[in-house]
Amino acid sequence: MNKKIGVYGSIANFIAVLCFALSMLFGFQEGSYFSSMFIAFSFVLMMCGYAYCAEKEVKAAGYVSVAFSVIYATVILLVYFAQLTTVRLNDLTEQAAILLDFQQFGLLFNYDLLGYGVMSLATFFAGLTIKARTKIDKGLKYLLMIHGVFFISCLIMPMLGVFKPDSPTWIGIAVLEFWCLYFCPVSILSAIHFSVE
Repeated sequence: MNKKIGVYGSIANFIAVLCFALSMLFGFQEGSYFSSMFIAFSFVLMMCGYAYCAEKEVKAAGYVSVAFSVIYATVILLVYFAQLTTVRLNDLTEQAAILLDFQQFGLLFNYDLLGYGVMSLATFFAGLTIKARTKIDKGLKYLLMIHGVFFISCLIMPMLGVFKPDSPTWIGIAVLEFWCLYFCPVSILSAIHFSVE
């Protein structure tokens, strides 16, 4: 059952990332927020799979990946649940909208980037758990560890005020679509890794 949780979590993650990518392409904001919540849920399951499958000498890296995945999921769920409830269902004052509305690139947008930065750390540590015996595992290990580099940009960009409400929308969409293209193979290869582990 433990390995199946990793497999099912990886498959669910792939589906959620795919739904997120399609929602972004078609401008369906609520769909992208909702699917992001399921990326978070499934990501925790996937990281638990890495912790379970990790050999004794790298178990701590697996536990760290789970810890970071829980932090990521908590932040992301708060951000997107707020978008689907408070922001969507209420007439916010201008100041409240600046802080809470994701589209205003304010407080919750910055928390979102922090969450994805922590997600990157989780993947980095998950990559450390893999003993690359096959080409698939070697590719997966590199994808996970390289994804860890996103931590730096996700942490620094909000501090530099890179994103503004008047920034061109297509740039953000292009970046997110690139992330989806990058992360879909991570999910697929993770499912394969857990099923043969």
